[in-house]
Amino acid sequence: MADDSEEEVVLHWLVSRRWGQRSILDEETTRRRRFWVHPIVSQRYRKGHFHSLYKDLRLHPEKFFAFCRMSLGTFDCLLSSLRTVLTFMDTNMRRSITPEERLIVTLRFLATGNSFASLHFEFLLGTSTISRIVRHTCQVIWEQLRETVMPQPKVDDWLRIAEGFNLSAQFPNCLGAMDGKHIRVKKPPHSGSRFFNYKHFFSIVLMAVADSNYKFIMVDIGAYGSTADARIFSASRMGERLRANQLAIPESRRLPGSAGPSAPFVFVADEGFALTNHVMRPFPKRGLDVRRRIYNYRLTRARRYVECTFGILSSKWRVFLSSIQMDPENATRVIQACVVLHNFTRIHEASSSVDLDDFPTTTVLGLDRTLHRRPGTAGIAVRELYADYFLSPEGSLPWQRDAIRGSV
Repeated sequence: MADDSEEEVVLHWLVSRRWGQRSILDEETTRRRRFWVHPIVSQRYRKGHFHSLYKDLRLHPEKFFAFCRMSLGTFDCLLSSLRTVLTFMDTNMRRSITPEERLIVTLRFLATGNSFASLHFEFLLGTSTISRIVRHTCQVIWEQLRETVMPQPKVDDWLRIAEGFNLSAQFPNCLGAMDGKHIRVKKPPHSGSRFFNYKHFFSIVLMAVADSNYKFIMVDIGAYGSTADARIFSASRMGERLRANQLAIPESRRLPGSAGPSAPFVFVADEGFALTNHVMRPFPKRGLDVRRRIYNYRLTRARRYVECTFGILSSKWRVFLSSIQMDPENATRVIQACVVLHNFTRIHEASSSVDLDDFPTTTVLGLDRTLHRRPGTAGIAVRELYADYFLSPEGSLPWQRDAIRGSV
């Protein structure tokens, strides 16, 4: 009987404690829900950044550019393209947030990387509301504009890209510069070391091919930060389509001024990628003779266009300068939106010239270079063909020997 009494006391104590905790939670919930609209948020139409600044910013284009990271004309064109899918109905309970405000909030997040809590005090919108707006608008930007600003190239497009590389980088038959960039993200829960890269931070990878106008041609976004770039490219859709000959790559042709065999069109990449007949990488750094050093120099001149593209992307959309405080799925949406907006602004704004020396090849990127594969015979033959051409009278540059002087 005494044992039963003790058990009843313990049971009564546990039930009382449980109900006490629930009462505390109920009180906290009630306390959090005291306002339908918080008094500070209710002042949005008078004091929020959008309602107090937007009209004035439109009167001063240089200030508008600094605020949104794009010109007024580009913004209006972007808004016109997205207005339909960013428009929601008013209800009896509240007015909907306008497409202009949704787009401004999203651009401000991408341009500054400020937290949602910080944007809450600037725009006087709820933190969860801002989160939903940013996620939805980024998804809409990607879905509505991707095919317009980053279409799948056809044969004529590839030939035009190759002509651009020949004129600007003196690398003929080049279809694009390929590389990857680690985008810092917060550690996803229960992810182990999958997102932890060799630079000792958590990231997802933006794998991209860029042209000589610093625009993205193809991208693959979302691979684990711990994965080597060769594996990322091999598993990506563009890698699969390249192996299956589904990229509409032009037929091989002779290099300019050369009477030798036809050379295939190629992508230029660094030593982290596998050498194939359509992907060129540098010669290994040990035991380089003049011929191979010149080839590496010429390939680097073309390859750094993608590194400059990454630099322009990060300097305009400063959300990349710190860790993106989102799960990988939503961080991928942010990256997708920035890639599309990068191309959109390059197309609609008069692109200023870019000094390649502002983006040194050793600081823009860092993907794991630990995966090394034995190059195929076809890739070796193509690389030797380009190396011979760059040393020949038809393909050499007057300054290339001076440029490699002192290099290893």
